[in-house]
Amino acid sequence: MTLSIITINYNNKNGLRMTAESIFQQSWQDYEWIVVDGGSIDGSAQYISSVSNETSWWCSEKDTGVYNAMNKGIAHAQGEYLLFLNSGDTLYQQDTLQKVFDKHTDADVLYGNALFDNGKRPSVFKYDEQLTLKSLYKYSVNHQSSFIKTKLLKERSYDERFAITADWKRFMEMFLSGCKFVHLPFIISRYDTHGISSVNQDKVRKERKQWIKELVPNYVSDVLEDWESFQNDQCIQTREFRDKNRLFRRMIRSNLHLIRWLNKIL
Repeated sequence: MTLSIITINYNNKNGLRMTAESIFQQSWQDYEWIVVDGGSIDGSAQYISSVSNETSWWCSEKDTGVYNAMNKGIAHAQGEYLLFLNSGDTLYQQDTLQKVFDKHTDADVLYGNALFDNGKRPSVFKYDEQLTLKSLYKYSVNHQSSFIKTKLLKERSYDERFAITADWKRFMEMFLSGCKFVHLPFIISRYDTHGISSVNQDKVRKERKQWIKELVPNYVSDVLEDWESFQNDQCIQTREFRDKNRLFRRMIRSNLHLIRWLNKIL
């Protein structure tokens, strides 16, 4: 078995069905599907039961959070690699998995690009060809577009102290320990950005600040935080300059219209 796909769900039956269909339609089939439902009351368990012949293992029971559910799935995974595709997330094309596993790789983590979909204006995020400490600290890699060697998460699963960023922390641990990350230059998944990590950025920053200090020396974490603060200030200044520039251009256009109008009547 090459791949274990783990899907976490809670009261999102429609999203779960979308995710399942995108998996079933794949041209490449050397995978198992594991579904961990958090005790939904919207009919999700009944739906999973109806497609249980497509799963290698599933459950519907209460958990203590997203990463507790993911760790349950990891415990039952038999594939060489893991992909976490949660309810509402979908594989980008029907041949996506074929493109990923067409060639043998010895990478510890394969990470691709992602289509971030907020339901209004989807946008593609292209990740760096070569990860650095800075880029991983700022962006991480998209969980739904990453294939992680199962043995790495069997050895050390997600840290459930962190409700939103435990996957980010684990990626950072892998990077710092010398794991091989290989970039896939195409879109892997359509990521539903209505999830918890997408709407609670203050908590994301708070959690990240906590675990980065656990993983690297204080002077390194301080440099990273200072660098991000500088980057944010630069972005704010750029936006302010752009806004002022737009206002200035509007004023010029208005004055030109006024001059043309005066020329016509004088």
